[in-house]
Amino acid sequence: MRILLLLLLASFSFVGKLVSDSWIRINQLGYEPDAVKIAVLISEENLKIKSFEIVDAISDKVLYRSSKIERTGAWQKFKSTFRLNFSNFKKEGLYYIRAGNSRSPIFRIAKGIYNGSPDFLLQHIRQQQCGYNPFLKDSCHTHDGFIVYHPEKEGEHIDVVGGWHDASDYLRYVTTSATATFQLMFAYYKNPNAFGDKFDANGDSIPDGIPDVLNSAKWGLDWLLKMNPSKGEMYHQIADDRDHRGFRLPTKDTVSYGKRLERPVYFVTGEPQGLFKYKNRTTGVASTAAKFASVFAFATVVFKYFTDELKSTLIEKSNDAYEFAKSKPGVCQTAPCRAPYFYEEENYVDDMALAASVLAKVLDGSTYYNEAINYLRAEPIVPWIGKDTARHYQWYPFINLAHFFLIENSRGRQKQEILNYIKSGLELIETKSKNNPFRIRVPFIWCSNNLIASILTQFRLYHQLTGDKRFLELEASHRDWLFGCNPGEQA
Repeated sequence: MRILLLLLLASFSFVGKLVSDSWIRINQLGYEPDAVKIAVLISEENLKIKSFEIVDAISDKVLYRSSKIERTGAWQKFKSTFRLNFSNFKKEGLYYIRAGNSRSPIFRIAKGIYNGSPDFLLQHIRQQQCGYNPFLKDSCHTHDGFIVYHPEKEGEHIDVVGGWHDASDYLRYVTTSATATFQLMFAYYKNPNAFGDKFDANGDSIPDGIPDVLNSAKWGLDWLLKMNPSKGEMYHQIADDRDHRGFRLPTKDTVSYGKRLERPVYFVTGEPQGLFKYKNRTTGVASTAAKFASVFAFATVVFKYFTDELKSTLIEKSNDAYEFAKSKPGVCQTAPCRAPYFYEEENYVDDMALAASVLAKVLDGSTYYNEAINYLRAEPIVPWIGKDTARHYQWYPFINLAHFFLIENSRGRQKQEILNYIKSGLELIETKSKNNPFRIRVPFIWCSNNLIASILTQFRLYHQLTGDKRFLELEASHRDWLFGCNPGEQA
C-alpha cells in the first residue's frame, strides 16, 4: 500500500504551485543525501520570502525549516527570484518544498537516485540505429550508398550500412557519430559499474555478457570503420537535406537521390561541398580525420576483449588518420543541399589535441604528447565558454577531453598548467552565471543542453582531479537544470 501511495503522489507531482504566478523548480529525478541541493523560486510578482519548509509528501508534516535563501533579484520576465538551499537536509524520503504560497513538485532524496539512468539513456541511441533497428525489428537503408566527390570513384557503390540516424532524421554524420562513440567509451572508462547488460550487440533484449554501453559504442565503431575503408579514404556524411521531405519510419524511407534506394556518401576532400545551390565552408580534413583517430585509438583501451590483431589494426588506422589530419589542417563541415543549413564547425585543434593525447596514452609516445600539448596551448579553453551566442555547432563537440588524458600522463608544472586551463574556463562560467538565478551560463541556442552537459562534465572531472570543492554548487546547478530545475520545468 505504501508503494502504491508513493506512486500516486509522484503521478500528481505536477501540482507544483498553489498560485499561478510563482513556481519552485527542483531536480525532478531527485537528490543524493549528501549532494548540493538548491531549489529555485521564480515569480512574476514582487515577493519577500524569508524562509521555506520541506514537507513530508505522505504525512504532510513539516520536517525542515530554513532561512538559507539567496535573493537573486529580477530576471527575464520574473520580478522575484530566490535560491533555496537545503543541502543540510539529508533524510531519505519523498518531499515537497513550500515557500510563501508556492509549492514545489514532489521529489525524492535517496541514495542511488541516479542508478539506472545511464542505461535508460541508451534506449534513445538504440532507437536511432540504422541498418538493423531493434525497435522496429527490421532493417533500413540497406542500399547505402553511392560515392560523391571522389575523383576516381564517383557514383560507385560502397557498403556503409550501420551507424545512427542524426536527430531523428535519417542522415548520418561522422562528426556527430564519432563524438557519440567516443563519449560512450569515455562514460564506460570512467564509470564501468554504472552500466548493465540487458541487450546484445544488435540492441535486442538479450544479455550477452557485455555492458550495453559498449555494445552501443561498438555499433558506432563498426560504422566508422566502414566510413574509413582504407588509408586516406574517408567519408563523412550519408544523404543530405533532401531527406527532409515529410515524416515516415526509416523502414519506409523511399526518398530518391537519383539511384533508386541508394543514398549519396560524401567523400572527405578538404574542400567546400554542396551538390546544389548551397555550399559549406570546409577548409581541410583535420576535424573529421582526428575524430576517426581518437575513436580508433581509444577503442583499444576500452574494449578489453578485442583481439591483438584487431587492436593492431585500429592503432594503424588511428595513426593513418592522425597523419592525414596533419596533412590538411582545417575543418570538414557537413554538406548542405537545398537549404543553407549545416553543422558550422570552425575549430579543429581540439580534435587534434584529443587524437594526439589518446595516441600518447596508447603508445606511450613523447612525440604525440608534445604535439597534444601544443595543440591544447593553441586553444586552452573551449571557445564557446564565455560567449553569448554561437552559430550552429560552431565549436563542436563543445568539450575537449584532451585535458583529461594529458593530465593522466603529466606531472608537476605541466599538469598544473593543464588544470589551470580547465579552471579558467570554469571561472568564466562562474563569473557570468551570477546574473542568472539558476546559475547557468551557456549560450541559449539550438542544442544548448549539449553545452550544459559539456560544462557539467568539466566541473565533475575538475573536482575528481583536484578535490577542489569551489565549483560544486555550479556543478549541481547545471546537473539540476538538465533534470527540470529550469524556467520551463523541462527534463
